[in-house]
Amino acid sequence: MNIYVILKQTFDTEEKIVLRDGQIAEDGVKFVINPYDEYAVEEAIRLKDRHGGTIVAVSVGPDRAAEALRTALAMGADEAVLLCDERIGGDEYSVSRALAAYLGAQKFDLVLGGNFSIDNGSGQVAVRLAALLDLPHAASVTRLTVDGGLAVALRDAEGDAETIELALPALITAQQGLNEPRYPSLPGIMKAKKKPLRTLRLEDVGLTEADVAPKTERLSLSLPPARQAGKLLKGDPAQQAAELVKLLRTEAKVL
Repeated sequence: MNIYVILKQTFDTEEKIVLRDGQIAEDGVKFVINPYDEYAVEEAIRLKDRHGGTIVAVSVGPDRAAEALRTALAMGADEAVLLCDERIGGDEYSVSRALAAYLGAQKFDLVLGGNFSIDNGSGQVAVRLAALLDLPHAASVTRLTVDGGLAVALRDAEGDAETIELALPALITAQQGLNEPRYPSLPGIMKAKKKPLRTLRLEDVGLTEADVAPKTERLSLSLPPARQAGKLLKGDPAQQAAELVKLLRTEAKVL
């Protein structure tokens, strides 16, 4: 079974967000594999243990994203590919187009990814990729079994559960609860240094800058306002309700 895992490098969840000149400052920041993508890597390893095959981890990002790919290799992936080109836009359209250009030329049984990334939180890249490659897909999966050419996925459906059967090749995105990702072992880290990690540019996947031009633009970025002290409303319930409406209109400006 040939499995490709798409992953993203994100801020460590413990990092404090600092804005400088309208941009998120990255000085001294610790980066990790997007936590939801770790579930995808772990599931790929477990499927390989049962069915054999190879695992290729793929990411779109700057040079530093190679660290996340090395972590995936240390966990148990066999190869890694980094699509690293400053001409690739940062929005979901651009990233999915770049991934589709690369994966469209590969042979695979399954593509795994995280349900969403903890930085943008859009959950769009994987489903866009499925559409571009014309693959059946299931999102937010908490249990997955593969038998022959069929995958059966149990997905989180906003508090309920839904079981979906998909013919392979297919794309699956992992939700928390699918598994417990392993920590890279010391032998795994040492082996990862010898595993292949290729870096590709747009020309290597047959794309031009125009092909991956972003469709969205961030106009501004700001931190939420500091939380203010609460207020105690006095009077009977009717007076309190009237005062609350007044404050929501004049101070909070939500009415």
